[in-house]
Amino acid sequence: MKTHARARYIRQSPFKVRRVLDLVRGLPVPEARHVLDFTNRRATEPIRKVLESAVANAGHNHALDDDDLFVIEAFADEGPTLKRFRPRARGRATRINKRTSHITIVVGDRREEEE
Repeated sequence: MKTHARARYIRQSPFKVRRVLDLVRGLPVPEARHVLDFTNRRATEPIRKVLESAVANAGHNHALDDDDLFVIEAFADEGPTLKRFRPRARGRATRINKRTSHITIVVGDRREEEE
């Protein structure tokens, strides 16, 4: 069984979020939690929330045990970009792109992945 959780419009660039997701992809859930505990990046907080939500969905919807679950998929897609302007010299302005992310984590047991 596979279940997923998604967080949308996270105010951090997908490039930075993907660096943390690469650390937990394919790991068992207890080990993924441990890795997130000791990763010193701002993206770990929303990723942890999505992971816990996916684990809770698996337990509630399919009665799966937390210790038997693996992070099967973990990816961050680009959300809408907020466009802002910063004043520069000689009356000019430059555009500042404030990027957002959509984080998706899929957890499941190994049986389905082996088939």
